[in-house]
Amino acid sequence: MKPTREQIRRAYIDACYHEIDALKPGNVHRFADGHKMSAAQFFDSAQASATPIADPELAIGARILAAIRATRQKVETNTNLGIVLLCAPLAQAAERGGADLRANLDAVLALLDVEDARNAFAAIVLAQPGGLGSATRHDVAEEPAVTLLEAMREAADRDMIGRQYATGFADIFSGGFAAHAAAVQAGEEQMWPVVFVYLHYLSAFADSHIARKFGAARAEATRKKAAHILERVHALKDGTEREKLLLAFDAELKHDGINPGTSADLTVATLFALQLNLVLHIP
Repeated sequence: MKPTREQIRRAYIDACYHEIDALKPGNVHRFADGHKMSAAQFFDSAQASATPIADPELAIGARILAAIRATRQKVETNTNLGIVLLCAPLAQAAERGGADLRANLDAVLALLDVEDARNAFAAIVLAQPGGLGSATRHDVAEEPAVTLLEAMREAADRDMIGRQYATGFADIFSGGFAAHAAAVQAGEEQMWPVVFVYLHYLSAFADSHIARKFGAARAEATRKKAAHILERVHALKDGTEREKLLLAFDAELKHDGINPGTSADLTVATLFALQLNLVLHIP
């Protein structure tokens, strides 16, 4: 089935909302704000950015820039740059219809051009993500000389979002999907499949946002702690006890200013891709 613009827009909003509804340690969620941001700002950002994300008239780079402009007009802070960078290609991939979202995504990534890079770079500069710094090659503050895919490939060894572009979103279609499926098959309900997706990313990879702001060692230490927390959450069956454990970890991370933003971005993209897959397979 070829999804409608409204189905894609709705799938994006649902993915953003479900992610904020889940207790994700260190990140903003409905249980606790943090990092001078609120859950309400993320809900507003989802609504503001949804229309350009799902606009079939816009190229991927143009969607990214329009979504960030709309977000900044609404909340005046960077709430969703990573989400938008990941979800714009997924939206365009879904518009191709058929049953294979991943193959569609490979096709749209291959068609990215320098104009996509120009618009995406402008969006990144506008969003002002924390710890961005500068790059020796393909710096976002400069005029791009390569396609967006080539620029992302250049960043792939230090940035998980760049890595997704370079690998056809392999971490999402493999690890993210598997973490969600395992949680559902284990009988997890409500927010818990989303929590397990988030903890999968946080425990499997050193979070790029943490690494940019605090260095690789701190990102790796957080990853190891998250792996320990994930084991304990699996062992606990009582939801209240799980929440206590996660809220304690959440408070610890926020006290130290640690925000695993990239893990949250990957979680949204995973939920969006799952939703799009469901729509594509509607008879």
